[in-house]
Amino acid sequence: MEGATGDAAPPSGLRERKKARTRDALIRSALELIAHKGYEGTTVDEIAAAADVSQRTFFRYFANKEEVALAVQNMVEAQFLAALRARPAGEPPLTALRNAALASWDGVGEAVTALVPIDLHVRVYRMIESTPQLLAAHLRRLAELEEGLAEEIGRREGLDVRTDPRPRILVAAFSGVMRVTGKVWGENLDGDMASLRRITSEYLDQIGPALAEEWSKYGGVDQKA
Repeated sequence: MEGATGDAAPPSGLRERKKARTRDALIRSALELIAHKGYEGTTVDEIAAAADVSQRTFFRYFANKEEVALAVQNMVEAQFLAALRARPAGEPPLTALRNAALASWDGVGEAVTALVPIDLHVRVYRMIESTPQLLAAHLRRLAELEEGLAEEIGRREGLDVRTDPRPRILVAAFSGVMRVTGKVWGENLDGDMASLRRITSEYLDQIGPALAEEWSKYGGVDQKA
């Protein structure tokens, strides 16, 4: 009977939206504080207070300060892996990786800018690269992502990554290019998601020429974003 058990719980959809808003507020507050005060100078208490929640609530969403600082990067990586899994089965491995990267930027750009201003994302990206603790954590996450990518390539090609090194070798080359792409983009003060997509496309197109024996046959690329 309606009302027999007291106040009804909020509908599931409403609860999920409220949780998403709280999580987003914590991420925005954390990145704003970190960009302003530095990673070491920012505390969990300050992040929680800026998001108007308790410290206890913070820990319901994030295990620690490191996790919230890398939340946007982790979202980007998860969307890329999902994009690779969605690529048509007939695409060659490198083509699938390239197309997944470019396709994921379309959704990633909207997701990032809906969460934080792009200039804030760029500032925090630079800070990750220059903060030893964050960089170490970011590289650990990238290693996990690379293993997931290699396993997905192996699955697509019917290969066992434990006995066939090609998926891991390809992913290592691809990931190296993506790190260079991110570094070039992050160094550009006026960088936006459109320029990141363009640089990514141009640099991935250079994997073949970069591995060629005679570089003089191939032109370079413009590094300006």
